Amino acid sequence: MQSNAISEAVPIEARPAGRFGKRAKIIAVAALVLGGGVAGYALIGGDKGEDVASAAGDAGSDAYVEVPPMIVNLRSSDAQARFLKLRFIIVAADAGKSEKVRQKLPVILDALQPFLRELRPDDLNGSAAVFRVKEEMMSRATNVLGVGVVRDVLIQDLVQQ
Repeated sequence: MQSNAISEAVPIEARPAGRFGKRAKIIAVAALVLGGGVAGYALIGGDKGEDVASAAGDAGSDAYVEVPPMIVNLRSSDAQARFLKLRFIIVAADAGKSEKVRQKLPVILDALQPFLRELRPDDLNGSAAVFRVKEEMMSRATNVLGVGVVRDVLIQDLVQQ
């Protein structure tokens, strides 16, 4: 009976804690999961050193086609005029395909106009907005030029006024 009285009299804060705290257990579990994922990736085949080297060599062969700045009206619910100024670069898959991008640039811009004009100011809020705009621009450029011609679209400026 006496041992119960002592354990009840000691406040919870003064009782000895377990060997590890809750935060340390969470970190340990996260480290195990991450380590297991990395080990599984390595066992499956993972990334070969030669693949990384060839990918780095391919990145150096990209051709950049700078597009003249575009200014479009944004669709707004109020009567205020709102504009979007956009400056971007199209990355061709290789130097030979960059000439095709330059020749088709008016068609690419024509394909982008309807999308950009339908944007609302709210569509451009937040960090994911640039990603969504970039993905749609990439999709429309690929529709015009064909698969494998455009590697990426790099947005330099995206300013709404």
